Amino acid sequence: MGARIGKECLTGGFAIGVQAWSFHQMTAFEAIEQTAAAGGKIIELVPGQRLSRETGKAGLDHNSPAGVIAKARAKLAACGVKAVNYGCCGLPNDENECSRVFAFARKMGLYAVTSEPDPKAFDLIERLAKRFDVRVAIHNHPGNPKWPDYRYWDPKYVLSIVRNRDRRMGACADTGHWIRSGVDPLKALRMLKGRIVSCHLKDLHKAGPDGHDVPYGTGVGRVGAVLDELKRQKFAGNISIEYEHNWGRSVPDIAQCIGFVRGYGQK
Repeated sequence: MGARIGKECLTGGFAIGVQAWSFHQMTAFEAIEQTAAAGGKIIELVPGQRLSRETGKAGLDHNSPAGVIAKARAKLAACGVKAVNYGCCGLPNDENECSRVFAFARKMGLYAVTSEPDPKAFDLIERLAKRFDVRVAIHNHPGNPKWPDYRYWDPKYVLSIVRNRDRRMGACADTGHWIRSGVDPLKALRMLKGRIVSCHLKDLHKAGPDGHDVPYGTGVGRVGAVLDELKRQKFAGNISIEYEHNWGRSVPDIAQCIGFVRGYGQK
């Protein structure tokens, strides 16, 4: 079912790498280079990131021409990094737009796409996931009283959407945003067992909406216990480090996160 993440991408038993948003102030080429420098073997691409300093305003996304996609694939190969995911991308209730996202995923050989879709679009998305044989991971941002209609922060809501749909549809478990929303990541992971497509694994310096990213094992995120649970579930998706702190100088912190997972696998 869909593309798989090969064993060559594993570190400490998990396919762990970087969400390119960690380097969104840079180009996609630089994000790939920084991922490799931190020890990551995989990357989750972010839509619309400028490709490189040499290619002007050309961005890398599902509307990119073949030449841009070819350059991105060549850069990934040169750096020894595999693109496995793409997001968060919009999936509106529009077949043409959504089809371009899924077609891009197939061209890039991606494991999944990550989105917070239009709730009206799920029948369409399920049909396209089957047609293109690409997984869909529903992402969660934090709950916010200013957005009373926003519900993806709640794992019970995400489960209610995917539980009776094709197995390609599941969750992108953002553990940091769960902590910011007052949700226990371990309880959420157990609730979503069998439906976790990917994970944005975070450790935060404190619980609550103001918690910021810190290297794994130094905060309140119980990263070791989260990895235990993912291992127990035989999780085979990607873990993306979306590091939204120390912008522009986060490679050592990200490398420490990867080192934590590497050490976890040696226990």
